[in-house]
Amino acid sequence: MDKFDKLEGVAAPLPQINVDTDMIIPKQYLKTILRTGLGVALFSEMRYNDDGTEKPDFVLNQPAYRDAKILIAGDNFGCGSSREHAPWAILDFGIRCVIAPSFADIFYNNCFKNGILPIALPQEDVDKLMEDAERGANATLSIDLESQTIKGPDGGTIAFEVDAFKKHCLLNGLDDIGLTMEKQGSIDAFEAKRRDATPWLAPT
Repeated sequence: MDKFDKLEGVAAPLPQINVDTDMIIPKQYLKTILRTGLGVALFSEMRYNDDGTEKPDFVLNQPAYRDAKILIAGDNFGCGSSREHAPWAILDFGIRCVIAPSFADIFYNNCFKNGILPIALPQEDVDKLMEDAERGANATLSIDLESQTIKGPDGGTIAFEVDAFKKHCLLNGLDDIGLTMEKQGSIDAFEAKRRDATPWLAPT
């Protein structure tokens, strides 16, 4: 997956609480196992009318937020079923960071495995960032994972916490497969030793 170091971009405000994974990506889009192409369906039921036209009032349909890279959300974001399609859709839309007072555990962990940085902050900090995000195209935030800081459009800085191991994985672009491949040398050595010890088990 792509490395996450620094991110600067427009933040879109979504103050709704308890946004579950079915709201993020409705069940009819779960047939695919591809991680691409789901961005168009992100928040589908909130974003489109029944005839497929856009709802102009929804935040991501507004011109200022169409290219948002950051989402400022309400409490308990990503609750509901544990569909990995939810972070896939968020990432495919172009959002690399979600900031909220709290997240559902499975969604939170799935974000890290897909190159998204979820940041949990106290409600008062989220409220401040939500106000910043409501400035539209001027709602640019700068996020530095190495220093664990968020800089707002007025230059104010908010510090955030992140697990050291998850931080390492994001900084180096390591998903579960990438972590395994870091041990390629040890894996190859084990396989060679096993083939010498038990040649009858070697594939033909």
